[in-house]
Amino acid sequence: MITLKEIASICNVSVATVSNVLNDKPKVSEKTRQRVLEVVKQTGYHPNYFAQGIRKQKNRIIGIIVEDLDLFSTPAIVEAIMAYCDDNNYRTILINMRLYDRWKNTWYNNESKIQSVFGPAIQELLSIKVDGIMYVAGHCRYINYFKDDFTTPAIIVYALSSSPKFPSVVFDDEKGSYDLVKYLISKGHRRIGLIAGDKDNLHTQNRSLGYQKALYEEQILFNPDWVRHGDWMRESGYTEAEKLIKENVTALFCMNDLMAAGAYDYLYENNLVIGQDISVVGYDNNEISSYLRPQLTTNDIPLKLIGKAAAEYFLDIIDNELDCSGEVIKLPCNMVIRDSVVSI
Repeated sequence: MITLKEIASICNVSVATVSNVLNDKPKVSEKTRQRVLEVVKQTGYHPNYFAQGIRKQKNRIIGIIVEDLDLFSTPAIVEAIMAYCDDNNYRTILINMRLYDRWKNTWYNNESKIQSVFGPAIQELLSIKVDGIMYVAGHCRYINYFKDDFTTPAIIVYALSSSPKFPSVVFDDEKGSYDLVKYLISKGHRRIGLIAGDKDNLHTQNRSLGYQKALYEEQILFNPDWVRHGDWMRESGYTEAEKLIKENVTALFCMNDLMAAGAYDYLYENNLVIGQDISVVGYDNNEISSYLRPQLTTNDIPLKLIGKAAAEYFLDIIDNELDCSGEVIKLPCNMVIRDSVVSI
């Protein structure tokens, strides 16, 4: 394998000059820079990460722990993390704990189940001497698996750290919900039914706050009879839509697109034309939202942006040894307006 010294010899420059070019430092003329890059390309040179790790006490390896790859949100986040790390000369080690696959929804509050998988994952990454660990959650909640005395840099992605020591990167659930409800109100709707998720879920709580805030600003009285709780699945959207239609609502705000699809099912069966007789909005911009007819107005969660922003932020912490204890970065959602809302 060709070395940095050999690249320098071929280009008739110093090793420091080659290093400056590879690290994109503004200390080299453009002519020299192009010459070095040309030789690097011709020779197929790649940095020796192991040697760099010995010199810098860094191995340029990031560990990624995911709760389950078989979730709609996780692959896009992980792909963006890995791409950003790769572009910045960091390798990644991915560990899929398969928590949902192993135990469905029964593991959330079961410390022994979690630690039976999380503990070995941490030990494996520490044995490799990773420079940092990124924990990608399956849904937003408080994560308490990293204790305050954990010395390796760590960050929580798509959830919140319960420890003030570790930063978190999430999307702004409350603002996304607020924007959707304000949009419905702008179309003349004042009787807006809400099909929410599980009551104890942070997504539910934050989206409920956005719903209530939008109503309050428009001086629309909050009516608890217009709020129903499903379980995020299509069938519950069907069941709760039936109850809300009896309340004479003119619009349904479903907290995810699967429940919105269930609401569609009920409305079709009862000869209510979506986008004419009643309006429906969802949340997530799940693939199903564009297949429904009419296509569903919803919120796009910026999954790739979450991954990239988390990786960029985390590598900056590691490279510059920054202290960002407890910081929470919230990224905005983007409303996707389609054909499921009518003005009244």
